[in-house]
Amino acid sequence: MDEKTLTRLLQQVKGGKVSVDEAVGQLKDLPFAELGYATLDTHRSLRFGFPEVVLGEPKTAEQVLGIVTALVERKQTVLVTRLQPEKAEALLAAFPKGEYHAVARIFHLRQGKPKAGKVAVVTAGTSDIPVAEEAAITAEAMGATVKRVYDVGVAGIHRLLRRREEIQDAHAAVVVAGMEGALGSALGGLVGIPVVAVPTSVGYGANFGGVSALLSMVNSCASNVATMNIDNGFGGGFYAALISRTKGRR
Repeated sequence: MDEKTLTRLLQQVKGGKVSVDEAVGQLKDLPFAELGYATLDTHRSLRFGFPEVVLGEPKTAEQVLGIVTALVERKQTVLVTRLQPEKAEALLAAFPKGEYHAVARIFHLRQGKPKAGKVAVVTAGTSDIPVAEEAAITAEAMGATVKRVYDVGVAGIHRLLRRREEIQDAHAAVVVAGMEGALGSALGGLVGIPVVAVPTSVGYGANFGGVSALLSMVNSCASNVATMNIDNGFGGGFYAALISRTKGRR
């Protein structure tokens, strides 16, 4: 139950349209719902402005379907990340209004109208796009307007310089890069907005599965750069959208 729905319910009780017992029935599972295999945080949308997000990868199709059903019944936006195609098919069959973004591996069912500001999602290369799309779709689900700026890595820095003003126009940027992960620092020095760096596991052997990019980004001397974990596009998009939401209210 989100803040708008809760406010409406309390107003209906006050106006005599809903009895106290009926209201208690609707509120009985607050602040969480016990599903047996999961304890769903139903108050997160009230505290945070966005419901609990579901990590789909390690869960069974039945578990994912049960959690999503509980969210839908409470009229909360659904976002399932790292979701395999066969599980997405089950969700789409049950909830045809939802969307599955195959590149990002995200299932999204919009309920309500979350609001955020502007987020730029920037990649070093085309191979970084799956992680970048996870960030972009997540930010869009939270209500952000997303500008995608792909394949502008430091191997051809002039490509990035040409797009600098577009990125600067955003409230926050997500930078997704593998290999040596230099794009985070490069962009951080060019713009005056928060930069959320996401290292990827893309690269050759000395990349160590993204560790080299992670260390480069963590050690950035650009003071406006904060770093997520390897391949964590969801975390980058979520955090950037939160920043944009705060800045957009000013």
